[in-house]
Amino acid sequence: MESPLELMCGAGHPIDTRAVATKFAALSHPARIEILRRLSASHSCCCGEVVEHLDLAQSTVSQHLKILVEAGLVRFTPDRQRSRYEVDHKALAGVSASLAVLVEACCRSAKPIS
Repeated sequence: MESPLELMCGAGHPIDTRAVATKFAALSHPARIEILRRLSASHSCCCGEVVEHLDLAQSTVSQHLKILVEAGLVRFTPDRQRSRYEVDHKALAGVSASLAVLVEACCRSAKPIS
């Protein structure tokens, strides 16, 4: 098995590159980014409320929400007959920080373009 890329966060702790890659993958679809934007506009939403604002079938939105939940970017709360979804702002901020660390690590060793 290959060893993961060693990146350190600002506090000197190693970053779990597999977890970061999972989150990046979840963000790699335009519909999921739109879903995150919609969820961010309110405290929490049910799937049907998200569907009302997107040109996607309910089953498609549900699948995208599942991917976002599994990646840890969205929290899922059962609420009687409707499930509620909300952005995990701390997790999303962590993705941003991880990307910043990755860019810094890559740019540090890059040669300037002449």
